[in-house]
This record gives sequence, C-alpha cells and structure tokens, in this order.
Amino acid sequence: MEYPEPQLLHTVTDAVATVVVRHPAKRNAMTAAMWRALPPLLDTLAADPGVRALVLTGEGGTFCAGADISTLREGPEEAQGLAVRAEEALAAFPKPTLAAIRGHCVGGGAQLAAACDLRFAEEGALFGVTPAKLGIVYTASSTRRLVSLVGPATAKYLLFSGELIDAERALRTGLVDEVLPEGELAKRVGEFTRILASRSQLTQAAAKEFASGRTDRDAHWAEQARGSGDTAEGVAAFLERRAPRFTWTTSG
Repeated sequence: MEYPEPQLLHTVTDAVATVVVRHPAKRNAMTAAMWRALPPLLDTLAADPGVRALVLTGEGGTFCAGADISTLREGPEEAQGLAVRAEEALAAFPKPTLAAIRGHCVGGGAQLAAACDLRFAEEGALFGVTPAKLGIVYTASSTRRLVSLVGPATAKYLLFSGELIDAERALRTGLVDEVLPEGELAKRVGEFTRILASRSQLTQAAAKEFASGRTDRDAHWAEQARGSGDTAEGVAAFLERRAPRFTWTTSG
C-alpha cells in the first residue's frame, strides 16, 4: 500500500487554525522533518490576526504515536530533543490551543498534547508517556508540565512504567478535559473553539501567562486592559444584550 508523504497540514476556518499530523504509515508518528516544521508553522499562525484559537489533531483514527525513530540519524535522543523544542513552541503559542485526540496519543504525541491548553479525547483513546521503554531521560520541563496536569503520583506511574491508560482514566487524572462518544469529537471541538474565538483574547492571553507560572506582570496586563477597549465593549455588549466585538489581539 502506498501512503501519502508525512507532513503537517494546516487550515484556518472561522478564526480557528487546525494543524493535522499526517503520517498514516506509522500511526502519525512525527518524522524529524515534521518536528522541525512545527515551531515555524506555529510562529506563522501566531502572527496571523485572523487566528484566534488553534486545534492540533492527527489524521484519521489516531492522534500521534510519538517519534518515527527510523527517520532520525542519532536515534531516540535526537527525537527527544526535537520533540522538546516543538513542545515548548506549542506551549508558548499565545492563543488558546486544544488537542483533539483519537486513538493513540503516545510518547512525543503525549508531549504535544500536554503542551496544549486543553485536551478533548474520543472514547477509546489511549495515552502513554514512554521514555522508560527507550532508556531516555525525560526532560525537566516536560516532567514539570506533566506533573502540573496529573499530579506527581500519576506522573510517576506514567513515567516509571510507560504503560498506556485509557481515556476514562486520563479524564479522572486531569490529563484530558473532556471525553466524547465515538463520532462526536469533531462536533464538540468545533463548538468549543467557536466559543474560544468569540471571547476576549486579552483575557485569554493574560490568563494563559499567569497559569503558566508568570505572576509578575499584573501591571502590564492592567495597562493592556486600559488601552484595549475590550472591557468597555464587554460591559456595553452585556447591557445591550448582544455579542461583544472584542478587538485586542496578540498579533498586535
């Protein structure tokens, strides 16, 4: 069977960018070229004022099975370095991000999902953090991000064992935010990202920065709020019983 070329696809519809991991021959495992392509793609989408939210997903019935080791000259260590750089770029994306997960979300795929702000999964999805299977030291930044989502006990379970957990357990531990019945993931993600795109980017950007641990910029965000007009617009829209038209953007 002939498979299409591994690549990252992207579209922008109704202010929502969708990035699709496409490598069906290897359950959407990320090649070296795909890892390298993700940070500049995210930079481009972040700079687009028409993008107000981003969805990361995999083509077909799986999210991402990790790194395609066969494409890496130096083996698993190189894959981990590329994955961390892509993970950090995704975590730094200035607008809301959501991972839409079907099937396997394992290894580097789990890193990408954890770097998103939110994760919605379809029933039947499987999650695993697998460096212990390869003898790789999971980086401090990736470990802290995982601990912040699931707590130290579950992070240790995942990291120590490399075992897979199902979507229901992922939901209980905080690794995912919603689990949807089969066939309903795309609809729910579309509905929710339209909500995100309609809200104040000013509020979202400040909340995202504070939630990441940056707590020394209250004055900066207060100044942004005063100059944005978003607060006045939000209050006016509420009183007039209409949808607000927020204008502040992270793109300038």
